[in-house]
Amino acid sequence: MGTNDQKRSLPHGLRLVALAGAAALTLTAGLATPLDPAPQRARAADDGKKVLTVAVAQSVDSLSPFLAVRLLSTSIHRLMYEYLTNYDPKDNHAIPGLATKWEPSADKLTWTYTIRDNSTWSDGQQATAEDAAWTFNTMMTDTGAATANGSYVGNFRKVTAPSPTKLVIELKKPQATMAALDVPIVPKHVWEKVSDLSEFNNDKSFPVVGNGPFVLSGYKADSYVRLKANKGFWRGAPKFDELVFRYYKDQDAAVSALRKGEVSFVAGSPSLTPAQAESLKGADDIQVNDAPGRRFYALATNPGAKAKNGEKFGDGHPSLLDQRVRNALFRAVDREAIIDKVFRGHAVEGEGYIPPRFQEYFWKPSASQKLAYDPAEAARLLDRAGYKKNGDGKRVGKDGKPITYRVLCHATDPNDKAIGKYLQEWWGELGIGVRLNCLDNVTDPWLAGRYDLAFDGWSVNPDPDFVLSIHTCGALPATPKDTGATDNFICDRKYDELYARQLAEYDPAKRADIVKQMESRLYDLGYMNVMAYPNAVEAFRTDQIKSITTMPAKAGNIYGQDGYWSWWSAVPADSGGSSDTASSTGVVAGIAAGVVVLAGLGVFAAMRRRATAEERE
Repeated sequence: MGTNDQKRSLPHGLRLVALAGAAALTLTAGLATPLDPAPQRARAADDGKKVLTVAVAQSVDSLSPFLAVRLLSTSIHRLMYEYLTNYDPKDNHAIPGLATKWEPSADKLTWTYTIRDNSTWSDGQQATAEDAAWTFNTMMTDTGAATANGSYVGNFRKVTAPSPTKLVIELKKPQATMAALDVPIVPKHVWEKVSDLSEFNNDKSFPVVGNGPFVLSGYKADSYVRLKANKGFWRGAPKFDELVFRYYKDQDAAVSALRKGEVSFVAGSPSLTPAQAESLKGADDIQVNDAPGRRFYALATNPGAKAKNGEKFGDGHPSLLDQRVRNALFRAVDREAIIDKVFRGHAVEGEGYIPPRFQEYFWKPSASQKLAYDPAEAARLLDRAGYKKNGDGKRVGKDGKPITYRVLCHATDPNDKAIGKYLQEWWGELGIGVRLNCLDNVTDPWLAGRYDLAFDGWSVNPDPDFVLSIHTCGALPATPKDTGATDNFICDRKYDELYARQLAEYDPAKRADIVKQMESRLYDLGYMNVMAYPNAVEAFRTDQIKSITTMPAKAGNIYGQDGYWSWWSAVPADSGGSSDTASSTGVVAGIAAGVVVLAGLGVFAAMRRRATAEERE
């Protein structure tokens, strides 16, 4: 259900991260525009404000950090609120955020964070440990507040704030993600007044109080999100006065707006198509960034939607409950053709659940385990499962009716539609029908379990805990009427046991090995079939943006980062002077000169989630 994510191919959005080749990127450009509902040439506002306008193809699911899971939404929250820790944009290692340092007790069951004394909420009040304690305690006691990020606090025993600069978290058992708690810390004095966190979307009163590099100042659903620079941000104020995310349902229209200078940056949904990227290469004042991405692109199978209370719901096709059928379908998917013909080489063939950018967690199936493209073997698997062809060459179900699978796809994603056509061809040769159900809103049928298969994707964080957690039994909704944190209703006890082990393992190598065992289990189950790891393909105007930070520094993305580095570091083209925006964290805005060079796959590691997804989404 994701797409980082942070995108999320379904009800929850997406998120991902860490690999890289030798790629040097220069972002040179200039001035942006104020966001008016009516597009106009990006320029300085009449009052001299410098406005950076970003074209996006994804809707905001919620502006509440307790509810949001889509990549756009969670990216906005990283701009609005500080987290306890952040990630270095060069290599993703954990660095100070709201907390200046953190240390565990000898038994690693008590973690003490020192909260900085120079972070101020945008209404003038000091940000303190009490705000962090309230945020975590609320998630621990209010199921609505735990909707998006509840997996982070499920192992917390107690959270206290002995002083304004001291936060103490006591655990039930060791937890490896304590330097990667990707939870926005909100101001207690504002949020404690909210009566129902499960319904509050944080989108009615502006400006919204925050302590990040930007302050949310305006929002209109499926139109725009407007943020103004926080001049009092402890790390230093952004160089642009305003940042605007403008929604485009039509991705080609967004590219056209970039050409005209009506927007400064375009990322697609979340990436540009190969044709769009090619059309922009060589265009005056436009730079294309093409780098290894932090997302996976998958085909999810309805495993039989159910709730924690045991109630089943939805109407997934019963044949898909048979692992042989699921594996047969994936055997009939030519992933090389998808990379070559749909992504045109701007992606890597999918295998494990976590992209190769996170090299320490990247897993590949063995030769004997791999579900390689083999239509003949796919047909044999279906025969053995009892789904044979009738006289008309159609596979029939146990009810004697020809099998036709409904495949959920995003109406705004051209990749979904293109691959859907191939599925109709490939599975048609097996005698199985495919009906594409391309919708603007895939969330409702997905959450209701009213689908057979769906295009899915998440942006992965440096620490993979979040994208792993969404497939646990604990992520299921409490009842069919509730919304859980699950991506696809997967519930497997063996997988859950592995998840608990990796969460409690502090040794990086041992933890990575357990994570790979989890990926192997997901692969064999066949509910989540990863087809590709798309590149991050995006473009910006060099006459509006002089320099901007990629993450990671070499061959990294700009949109949907694990942090706020890109938009916080962006320098207007007409600002004059050096483009070096090095800060106390060592961020460098401009890295090379003029082009993106991709060479080989390097290795990066770090801690963090979302997604993000998709980050997620």
